[in-house]
Amino acid sequence: MGRRNLTDRRVKSLKRNRTLEDKFGHYDSWDTDVRGLGVRVSKTGRRTFVLMARYPGNSAPTRRALGTYGELTLEEARQKAKDWKKLIEKGIDPVIAEEGARQAAVGLQANTFAAVAEDYLRLQVIGPDPDKPRQRKAADVTRDFRWTFAVLWGERPITSISRHDVLALIEGVRDSGTAATLAVYCRGRKADRKPAPAQARNLLGQLKTFFGWAIERGTYGLESSPCEFIKGARVIGQRRSDDRTLDDPEIFAFWRAASRMPYPFGPLYRLLLLSGLRLNEVADAVWGEIDLTRGVWTVPAARMKGTNGNARPHSVPLTAGILAVLSSLPRSNGGEYLFSTTSGESPVWVSDKVKRRLDAAMLDELRELARKRGENPAEVNMPAWVNHDLRRTLRSRLLKLGVSADVAAAILAHSKPGIRGVNDRYEYLEEKRDALELWAHQLETIASSKLKAVAVRAVPLGQSQTGPPRATFAERLGLSRRA
Repeated sequence: MGRRNLTDRRVKSLKRNRTLEDKFGHYDSWDTDVRGLGVRVSKTGRRTFVLMARYPGNSAPTRRALGTYGELTLEEARQKAKDWKKLIEKGIDPVIAEEGARQAAVGLQANTFAAVAEDYLRLQVIGPDPDKPRQRKAADVTRDFRWTFAVLWGERPITSISRHDVLALIEGVRDSGTAATLAVYCRGRKADRKPAPAQARNLLGQLKTFFGWAIERGTYGLESSPCEFIKGARVIGQRRSDDRTLDDPEIFAFWRAASRMPYPFGPLYRLLLLSGLRLNEVADAVWGEIDLTRGVWTVPAARMKGTNGNARPHSVPLTAGILAVLSSLPRSNGGEYLFSTTSGESPVWVSDKVKRRLDAAMLDELRELARKRGENPAEVNMPAWVNHDLRRTLRSRLLKLGVSADVAAAILAHSKPGIRGVNDRYEYLEEKRDALELWAHQLETIASSKLKAVAVRAVPLGQSQTGPPRATFAERLGLSRRA
């Protein structure tokens, strides 16, 4: 057939025509709008858009199929023919170009968020030795990626995660908490709404680090981060500078409540207040770190806070109070973790639910104190506190007891500023032992106080209950050594 202006009606009307067919049962109808574009009709009546052109590597013009009518509309076939002709002018074979684009698309589909996240956890967070992860909070990061991010975006290509997706997650956690936010996406799940701005800030920080790593790798097709213009201060609010410490009645309530909590959480919380360690430094402890001969618990550098490889091992003297807690822990043949719900095979995870149970038990203790004082228990409330406040409480009490700032900082594994942090490697081990014994003695005084008519007030270790104050810090250390 000659050239004709193709229309949808005309393409639909094309049928088998024995007069026009070649020996293979085909004939062509050519378009006048796009030169080289035609419709090839087979003896079965199938209509296929073709482009006649001199393709790279061929000296003579040949036909190539663009697609069948139905898969492509006439307008789509014309646009595809124009695109092919532009590639041909540049010396590019359009079939090869399309295959390359298809393979790239397949690669992007394979690079799901979950797949890239697993690469990130394996290469950057955990590393080759799961027992010595690259990041101190590897367990927390792994949990957040597998049980928060992957629940929402796991099967989506990483390139499809948008700024809107990130904002929806971060704002949801900020206003309702992680559990309630995930419940929206998981049918049948219910969760209480509880704002969690600190958790939202942590999740945003993790996503920024993750997407930056993925871009740097250059193998996932990701060119920009959806977190690039999201500022935590604007979305979540300014980070609050905490100065919360527990007062004597709260310490009394904490110790009573933690002592009544069963393993693993009760003993874990008691060790936090006795040692000044961070939550994960205690929760992830293994028996191999405990040296009873030397009386030292050494937390390896891999589990200590630090950046750019600056973390150092941290030595915790095994005071009488710490040893008492350790001796109460069960030993299992299954694994080495001190605190575990899997027979020592894996460390325990201290969830918000555990902390809420502890808070409720503390509040009950405080209300019981009020009842004994003749006050209305219903009027007693406890200001919110976080686990880190235990460290702040310990340091404040140590300074009040006369312990030097250097020793108090060493107990909390705080690095020294400036050149001192580089050159001063003294561990203050014995000084830490004496200071923690002092603190344990005061803690025992607070915990054993009889609170009846008035709120509890600990007797400072610098004075006896009946005698004059001790004059020197050395004498206080002598008391701790005798204890």
